[in-house]
Amino acid sequence: MKIICVGRNYTEHISELKNQKPENPVLFLKPDTAPLLKGQPFFIPDFSQNVHYEVELLVKINKLGKHIQPKFAHTYYEEIGLGIDFTARDLQQNLKTKGLPWEIAKGFDGSALIGRKWLRKDSFPDVNQINFSLYKNNELVQQGNTQQMLWKIDELIAYISKFFTLKIGDIIFTGTPAGVEKVAIGDILEGRIEEKEVFKLPIK
Repeated sequence: MKIICVGRNYTEHISELKNQKPENPVLFLKPDTAPLLKGQPFFIPDFSQNVHYEVELLVKINKLGKHIQPKFAHTYYEEIGLGIDFTARDLQQNLKTKGLPWEIAKGFDGSALIGRKWLRKDSFPDVNQINFSLYKNNELVQQGNTQQMLWKIDELIAYISKFFTLKIGDIIFTGTPAGVEKVAIGDILEGRIEEKEVFKLPIK
């Protein structure tokens, strides 16, 4: 199982980090050691002083695919989930300034929360109209709707499959809306899809 992440897929998030709008989806990978183990809290790593949460809608691939056409992309997933792409922002900014790869800021151990609940795609009237949100200590801090994506789910699947063969169980992190912030010890993060809680995570 591999995790393919999409960066800069929401205009307001691009603006808050003072990035430029890309011509194509920005892709990066997380290794198979990135997912948090089931029931485990997120431990802030000692190599970063500024770890941010980034809530993202997830898509789980259900069959093998390469060079998938957009019109067939909807047949390659049946479940929608929610997760967090934890980012060591200080490491990322330092590496970006130097023009260096920033995998260690995004792919470190435990940097990917995959929510425990997956929802059937056909339970939504329209996958391009799904609301999702993140609460920190019971306060709403991020909210998004798939309509706001620069590249919708099917477009992402088609684009990603040009470069990476998609396999059963692969997970796509589709990008984060605005509102990313630093986590602190003692925080509780709760993710929701259409007001249904799909994860609750303590920060240690």
